[in-house]
Amino acid sequence: MNVEVTPLPGIGVRKEFALGRGRRRIGIIDHRDGSIDLIVGKSGDPEDSEQIPLSATEASVLANLLGAPQLVAQLREEHREFDGVTTRQLAIRKGSPYAGRRLGATEMRTRTTTSIVAVMRAGNPIPSPGPDFEFTTGDLLIVVGTAEGLEAAAAILLDG
Repeated sequence: MNVEVTPLPGIGVRKEFALGRGRRRIGIIDHRDGSIDLIVGKSGDPEDSEQIPLSATEASVLANLLGAPQLVAQLREEHREFDGVTTRQLAIRKGSPYAGRRLGATEMRTRTTTSIVAVMRAGNPIPSPGPDFEFTTGDLLIVVGTAEGLEAAAAILLDG
């Protein structure tokens, strides 16, 4: 897939690509001041697009929404041949007792026999976080284990 990168003098950089058969385009404008706009082209007219300003938090959440499912799908495919092993993404939501705390404090592996194999933060995967890794509200955890273990992990992250 080709991503077109267009410098916008005095503004920043526009990065976009064609969807499907090229009738629509999607991308971002990465402004020099650090702000980001989502650009969504209208069907049939490559020059006509909607520009949606995103806050840093909104851009981070959108990046996580787009990145985490890809990572989960890849891990599911890799674990497909192992009966009873599955992968799930779990969020550190506002109010979670583990927001601002370290992974080791969850005692996740001991309590649930699951493993946190990666964390998606601001659209960036952080593989194999160690016990000193500190969670932040909005993190998406990629967790591997049994269905029962994953349910227990979700309860721990929600209730402690």
